[in-house]
Amino acid sequence: MQSRFLLSLPLQYALGLLISCFSCTHALATMAQASNNSAIAEQLSASTNPINFVSSARKAERLYYDEAQKALNKKQFTRYEQILPRLKNYPLLPYLEYEALGDRLTSLPKKDVALFFEHYPDSFLGERLRHRWLRTLASQELWSDYRNFYDPDLNDSELACLNIRARLTTGDKTALSDIEPLWNIEKPQSKACDPVFTEWMQAGMLTSSLLWSRYTKAVQADEIGLADSLAQQMVPTQQALALQYQNVAKTPRLILQTELFNTLLFEDRASIALGLERYGQTNALDADDLWKNYEKKVGFTEDEIIHINYLLARQLLRQDQGDRAEQLVTATPNLSHADLLEALIREALRKQDWEKSYRWILRLPPDLQKSERWSYWQARIMDKLNIKEVEGKKTSEIYADVANTRSFYGFLSSDKLGADYSLVDKPLQLSKEFISTVEFTPAIQRARELYLIGDLNASNREWTHTMRHLPPEEIVAAGRLADRWGWHRQAIQTMGDAQLWDELQVRFPIVYPENVKNAARQTSLSEYFIFAITRQESAFKADAKSPTGALGLMQLMPATAKSTAKRSGLSFKNQDLLLPEKNITLGSCYLNQLLGSFSGNRILAAAAYNAGPTKVRQWLTKNNSEKLPYDVWIETIPYQETRSYVQNILFYSVIYGYRTGNKQSFVTLQEAAQGL
Repeated sequence: MQSRFLLSLPLQYALGLLISCFSCTHALATMAQASNNSAIAEQLSASTNPINFVSSARKAERLYYDEAQKALNKKQFTRYEQILPRLKNYPLLPYLEYEALGDRLTSLPKKDVALFFEHYPDSFLGERLRHRWLRTLASQELWSDYRNFYDPDLNDSELACLNIRARLTTGDKTALSDIEPLWNIEKPQSKACDPVFTEWMQAGMLTSSLLWSRYTKAVQADEIGLADSLAQQMVPTQQALALQYQNVAKTPRLILQTELFNTLLFEDRASIALGLERYGQTNALDADDLWKNYEKKVGFTEDEIIHINYLLARQLLRQDQGDRAEQLVTATPNLSHADLLEALIREALRKQDWEKSYRWILRLPPDLQKSERWSYWQARIMDKLNIKEVEGKKTSEIYADVANTRSFYGFLSSDKLGADYSLVDKPLQLSKEFISTVEFTPAIQRARELYLIGDLNASNREWTHTMRHLPPEEIVAAGRLADRWGWHRQAIQTMGDAQLWDELQVRFPIVYPENVKNAARQTSLSEYFIFAITRQESAFKADAKSPTGALGLMQLMPATAKSTAKRSGLSFKNQDLLLPEKNITLGSCYLNQLLGSFSGNRILAAAAYNAGPTKVRQWLTKNNSEKLPYDVWIETIPYQETRSYVQNILFYSVIYGYRTGNKQSFVTLQEAAQGL
């Protein structure tokens, strides 16, 4: 936005601001303290690091920016316009322009809005302004303007409805064909959609099957008000079936009264499927028996049979009724749901039934069957069953294919072959000039400045939005820049979201190395194990806070940290967990205690760090009759989150060994030999 007044600052006011620049250090410290972010405060105070050096000009701009914000908040527009020329090179100037323009939207400043979009294309603020501007245009029914400014990439169903209204109002009747996916959802839509929904219905495009489809979605989402409203639009016979469906949802035991479900109508069959699913959540065996009776009497389609068998088999497995689940899936050759088949493989592995495991692997979809995970297990089971080769490949060749990947299963396969791990460290080659160009793009500068002043939410939003619009090479450069600035979590996330797996230096940074070394010396832990846990837990975000209350780098619960500190003879306050040195010390002490509880086995200690030691002991007791090989035990951990967690910790430990110039074994001889 162009400044309307380019007046000089009053002399006294200007002198006051310039004098205040001499106290910038104090102002910055106050900003850091206000942000309640120890990591930011640490970075802001790191004046000896040239990367974090802040020029006196930038310090002055921050003060002017703060003054301009205050002026806008107080509606002191003359004062705001006076300050604005001082900020023409400041990265966050668009935030002031956005705020000032937002206050004027109802006066319809079309040229200024268009100019903002032109100056800041594909920007976070541009998208936010477009949302507000379109709602303003709609409120004044300026439909031609609405269509001109609408962006189909906006992820906003209300604006999509308003765009259809704009199209219909300006004569585009083809818009009616785009209404169904906006209408057929499980929750109430915005009131802004009502006019287009009404026109769509008046055009005769709402069918009884569509009405039933949305009704069942609403019932399953527990949106009963919406469901009742939809039922009122049904003919009486469908209304009665809808009431029955809702009653079954509330009281699944109604499914036991088979005489209630005698028709061949699809609505009746839907009630049976819902009843079996929900009743099976508490009694899968009875639900399976009941299903056999229903299947004989009612004309279910093949797709319905597959769906119900899938739902029941999944419930049977969860209730430790693996044999019945297997019978159900065996009797349904076309049932190919990957999650169910994988669960059956794991159930067979847990029982060390190698033949059954192999049969289930062969039923996986071909692409999944050839994944690293199931290729490894195919070779592993072939060894057990003494199968020499499959499709012309020996087990050693299958292991070799998997070992070429840098992954948990790649490292397992390398151990089977006695081969070196394939680390595939091939970062993209980028020139310093290219990285510098990316560094000084306006969006990257905005994100960094927001990060440096401690506005982490805004910096994350700006960064995430920007990454969605960059080509891969620029994303790599941006990730490396974030890593260089110490913004490690964002750097790691950036490379992961873009699937840039070979950027090992950025994805596995060496952060707080002295703290980690000290913690390793004070415990029986390796540095690599501590790095791996920290990388997995927080991605090196010192002030990380989980929804459950875990804090800091190693994500400790305050109660756990307090008891660990007491056992270790350390002083402790909750706020200590946001200090890197304290958090790493306490987290390592706790991890060391877990390692001692599980005879030095990192697999069990890592599982306990994630799921708790009580759960791990329960899983060990469950397998007590016959100890499991370590790879089988990991693969059959009941919690998917913990299974992935343990795999990552072992995998990351090897990577951190490599990153620090030391070869780290994936699994120790003691861990490999110990049955679990």
